[in-house]
Amino acid sequence: MLTLASKLKRDDGVRGPRASNPASDSTRRVSVRDKLLVKEVADLEANLPCTCKVNFPDPNKLHYFQLTVTPDEGYYQGGKFQFETEVPDAYNMVPPKVKCLTRIWHPNITETGEICLSLLREHSIDGTGWAPTRTLKDIVWGLNSLFTDLLNFDDPLNIEAAEHHLRDKG
Repeated sequence: MLTLASKLKRDDGVRGPRASNPASDSTRRVSVRDKLLVKEVADLEANLPCTCKVNFPDPNKLHYFQLTVTPDEGYYQGGKFQFETEVPDAYNMVPPKVKCLTRIWHPNITETGEICLSLLREHSIDGTGWAPTRTLKDIVWGLNSLFTDLLNFDDPLNIEAAEHHLRDKG
């Protein structure tokens, strides 16, 4: 079985022995996270929902980006919501950290920006939490869906927002 580690060792052997200069050694090394992100970002940009826009403040740091969601239907239609995503070094074994930067009255987002979305959880009771097979595209589509089909008033993170909706929806 070919693993990434064995492929990297084989590739290093083809290039020849490593330089004794530690600085050149560290600049040549690319983390597994960054290798995954190069592929995932290309896939994400090719399959972005029409209501989403991704911004990389520093194109050399694919592990940090901002997402803007502009719902075109539902309760939040016409709004513009900003999210900040940071991909940890241990990615893809652990999920990215996502925070909502826009103050919003939403049953699944707190006023401080915490988000209730099962795929952002490392361990989820319902089995829909983070798994190494998930990608950034799953995160973006999930965040986008929080404004439409994943909007959940029955199991809220922001209980007050959910109760307010249920009380005033008639």
